[in-house]
Amino acid sequence: MEQRRYEGRNGTGCLTGCVVAVLLWCVASAQLRYSISEGVHAGTAVGNIAKDLGLEKSTLKDRRYRIVSSGADPLFHVNQNDGILYVSREIDREEVCAQSSTCLINLKTVLENPLEVHYVGVEVLDVNDHSPSFPEKEKRLEISESVLPGARFQLKPSRDRDSGHFSVQQYKLSQNDHFRLEVRDKGEDGKIPILVLQKSLDREAAGSHSLVLTALDGGKPPKSGDMNILVNVLDVNDNTPIFSKDIYSVILNENAPVGTTVIQVNATDLDDSQNGEVVYSFGNSVSNSLFTLFDINQSTGEIIVNGLIDYEEKDKYEIEIQASDKGFAPLTTEKSVIIKIIDMNDNAPEIEVTSFSSSIPEDSRPGTTVALISVNDLDSGLNGNVICSIAEDVPFVLSPSLQDKMYSLVTKLPLDREERAKYELTIIAKDSGQPSLSSEKTISVVVSDVNDNSPEFSQSPYTFYVSETNEPGTSVFAVKAFDRDENDNAVISYRILRDGSEENKLTSFLNINTENGDILALKSFDFETLKTFQFQVVATDSGSPSLSSNVTVNVFILDQNDNAPVILYPVSSNGSAEGVEEIPRNVNAGHLVTKVRAYDADIGYNGWLLFSLQQVTDHSLFGLDRYTGQIRTLRSFTETDEAEHKLVILVKDNGNVSLSATATVIVKLVEPKEAFAASDVKSSTKVDEEDNVTLYLMITLGSVSVLFLISIIVLIAMQCSKPTDYTSKYLQDTNYDGTLCHSIQYRSGDKRYMLVGPRMSIGSTIVPGSHANTLVLPDRRRASEEVRQFFL
Repeated sequence: MEQRRYEGRNGTGCLTGCVVAVLLWCVASAQLRYSISEGVHAGTAVGNIAKDLGLEKSTLKDRRYRIVSSGADPLFHVNQNDGILYVSREIDREEVCAQSSTCLINLKTVLENPLEVHYVGVEVLDVNDHSPSFPEKEKRLEISESVLPGARFQLKPSRDRDSGHFSVQQYKLSQNDHFRLEVRDKGEDGKIPILVLQKSLDREAAGSHSLVLTALDGGKPPKSGDMNILVNVLDVNDNTPIFSKDIYSVILNENAPVGTTVIQVNATDLDDSQNGEVVYSFGNSVSNSLFTLFDINQSTGEIIVNGLIDYEEKDKYEIEIQASDKGFAPLTTEKSVIIKIIDMNDNAPEIEVTSFSSSIPEDSRPGTTVALISVNDLDSGLNGNVICSIAEDVPFVLSPSLQDKMYSLVTKLPLDREERAKYELTIIAKDSGQPSLSSEKTISVVVSDVNDNSPEFSQSPYTFYVSETNEPGTSVFAVKAFDRDENDNAVISYRILRDGSEENKLTSFLNINTENGDILALKSFDFETLKTFQFQVVATDSGSPSLSSNVTVNVFILDQNDNAPVILYPVSSNGSAEGVEEIPRNVNAGHLVTKVRAYDADIGYNGWLLFSLQQVTDHSLFGLDRYTGQIRTLRSFTETDEAEHKLVILVKDNGNVSLSATATVIVKLVEPKEAFAASDVKSSTKVDEEDNVTLYLMITLGSVSVLFLISIIVLIAMQCSKPTDYTSKYLQDTNYDGTLCHSIQYRSGDKRYMLVGPRMSIGSTIVPGSHANTLVLPDRRRASEEVRQFFL
């Protein structure tokens, strides 16, 4: 009882599974079906696919609606403007489908974006455009007069290239007294006419009989073909050959070598001499195509392979073998030999790839369809079971489709064009035969660029050193950025960030080349008013949407010798550098006559002043201190010395191209009493003048010092904001013995620098190209190596 219930449930499950399988097959095989007659002209409309599928006509062209066909001369094409299926060339049903009962052509149509596959079946209807025809116009039969009524003589059938109802449907025999016609239906091989003797022959009454056999097809009106039959009446041969077996059946492997013996038939005849000798041949119903595949030995009855046996063309052959004696009126017996062909794995899988885009964006999501792949194997069973795979480890995978032996090539992982821009994918199709056969096909998948990378500067931040008095409108430095994307996504434009803040006000005097990043100064820099400044440059690519990044640019102004020395003392009432000094004639050697005072707005070497006597009346009387500008007597005066002496002092800075100024001092020798009286008057005046000069000097030095101090504070703040590996800090070195108030030391990374005065520390090195005002100091923290910094 329980077993019966189980069997009932099992039967219901099987029935349900079959129904589902049939429905799925129907959906996958064809969604639309049309029919047309053969022989219609090219351009004939078959059906409106777009309308029947409910597709929008306006999108067919954009979505590249088309028929996927591997044939070189397709039968149909679809119009992308109206979605109507048209005939491409005149169709001959007999050429396309031979004599199949149903001629159905399956078409595969596709749309892109998104991918859609629709299957359309077109049935080609037969037209009665061929007449029946016999393989020979005349048939000669030799029949012994002793043949009894009822004897049967099989004739070669008529062939009609049309199929179905329009093929040969009936035969007619001309009116006669001795023969009648029977028709034997052999299915695929058609109807076989058989001549039946219904009245004994009498050679003495008639030695021959002439008959006409007519074949008619099923057309309206029917078409026909005739064959003349000439019957010669022979003398008695009353025994027919008899085969040793009632049924001959054999199994043959496909691709069997030519000359292989398939089977041997045997027949015997009880007659004597020639009437008992048997010869073998193929029957009259055997088609001509079998003569290219098999041959028979007339003497032994061996059936031999004569051509290529292909299971994919036909898996079973039924051959009529005829055994005839050698009598004067030979008797014949026919027997069927059934040959079953066994499939061998002799066909490698075939791969067809339809690519729907030449490239795929790198931001495509996993699961995006790249191509449609179909495989086919002409073998059957396990030999035709194909498995598809991808040879390489790539971010793509083959996804089986609902349609049998169809795959979709889809993305498996996110793509990155900057990592890999092109993939060469090898599709491998392998069957399950033993041994298995496989085939490969390589397709190229190009990954198109998406703007997913921002521009990157070659340095961050940038630090540039620019000499003052630069030429306005020329490039002073440049920034450079690169983008890992390509084409427009990698085309970079530059701009200076101008936010209107107080710190960024200097950007109004800068301009940048938007294409190459060259930065131009619209005015000259003045070290004495500006030591350093900072701004930001923005690099933007041309993608959509565009991406950008910015970088900080630190600019340090390098001092140039652009300020000449200014004489503070002596200064006359009209503003010229000229003064008169009176000294007693009795002063001793080393007496301070006066001191020439001067200053230079430059710093370092450019602001280091040296004094020299350019002109003097007596070199033995006066000496000038090179560094302080003090004029002293070299010896005591004598009576022979002149009373007035003129000294021209040259004040020169230490720039590469030095600038200078001159001062003139007139020294008058007076008697001691006069000098004393004059000194009382002059001392008060001189004190006032010196006080004024000192005040001016203090104001000037104070202004320079305050400006310099502000510059140092700004520089320190800027350097502290940088990463530790690129900071610059001013240092204090207690061992430095310079004499200029402008001399400073600072550090940049692991390097130490100094703006120098008149005397240098031992071991210091002048940096080439620094206009001799910057030194590289030995780094006490790293005694084993010395790093030099070069300024532009």
